[in-house]
Amino acid sequence: MNAQELFDIKGKKAIVTGGTRGLGYGMAEGLMEVGCEVVIVGTSDKVFDVAGEFCGRGFVCHGVKADLSTREQVYQCFDACLKELNGDLDILVTAHGIQRRHSAEEFPLEEWDEVLNVNLNSVFILCQEAGKVMLKKGYGKIINIASMISWFGGQTIPAYAAAKGGVTQLTKELSNDWMARGINVNAIAPGYMETAMNAALLDPANPRYQQITDRIPAKRWGTGDDMKGACIFLASHASDYLGGAIIPVDGGYLVK
Repeated sequence: MNAQELFDIKGKKAIVTGGTRGLGYGMAEGLMEVGCEVVIVGTSDKVFDVAGEFCGRGFVCHGVKADLSTREQVYQCFDACLKELNGDLDILVTAHGIQRRHSAEEFPLEEWDEVLNVNLNSVFILCQEAGKVMLKKGYGKIINIASMISWFGGQTIPAYAAAKGGVTQLTKELSNDWMARGINVNAIAPGYMETAMNAALLDPANPRYQQITDRIPAKRWGTGDDMKGACIFLASHASDYLGGAIIPVDGGYLVK
């Protein structure tokens, strides 16, 4: 297989959760730009508007609305996505997530449960359901979204830290279970990104904004476009010998 064929994923069928904005939007757009059919998942009716906008640009895109904090809706969401793709699936990107901030001693248990349900439990269910489809044909690419917090502890985000640590280890375990059977499971770990989740940190009046920016060797925060290359690589045959990898896309922050 030549290099051009290695990266050719035209016609592949993909699900991208969190695909209406931010990093999920960027990765969904990247997959469509190279010829994939994509179902994007969002929590509001905005998902249908975004899918319509993608279709208006000549892409093949479907929208599914779901609340991934509820186990029943996670299963319903996957079934709805699979129906849009006529029962087939090649690529799963779990890019959804929420953030809640409180000091650890004050962190409400109901918010702990909410974050773990959305950021970890639903990821496992989606991977498990995708695996069932992919194992039948002996091929599939699962791309989870980890975080710099998979390595660092962070502050005021105990639930998020626990969930992203869990996503990292889940990615490795699933790879061990499935790689010999044709499924590659890997993760991308974004660094500090210009997304709604980081709105408080992006305020130039926040002293941490400049502290973080100064530490990033690239001297800028990342965007959804910065996620496209790693996503396409992990979705293609170019990554066939990669399993359980956690790839930082962080402007060099991790090694500074």
